Amino acid sequence: MADYTPVYTNGNKPMTKTASAAITGGQIVAASGVSTVAPAGAASTAVVGVAAHDAANGARVTVWPLTNVEHEVTVVAAGTVTAGDGVVTGASGTAATAAVATAAAAGTLIGTATTTATAPNKVRFIGRG
Repeated sequence: MADYTPVYTNGNKPMTKTASAAITGGQIVAASGVSTVAPAGAASTAVVGVAAHDAANGARVTVWPLTNVEHEVTVVAAGTVTAGDGVVTGASGTAATAAVATAAAAGTLIGTATTTATAPNKVRFIGRG
């Protein structure tokens, strides 16, 4: 079981949702229905936060919110994220890089990278709501 805790929570508390697919702790998750979440797809506009633990389809899962929380998640396969880059979702609940203005205009910007990493390593980012 993969447990996940953000680097810095800024006093934010996690929420509980129902998994609508298998989730691994540390994956970025997106709203998939009424009070349900699933691993976020590439460039998702429905990101809710980061899963705190593994959860099977139909199970309850704890989710850390994005806003003002520093997360550390896996970079999308064959990708690189550099400190200061905009962060969007990659495939299967991972992180990818994007131009801040472009991603913000598209509604896919989830944060700003605070470290640099290449796949399959983890990058830190400060989440935006």
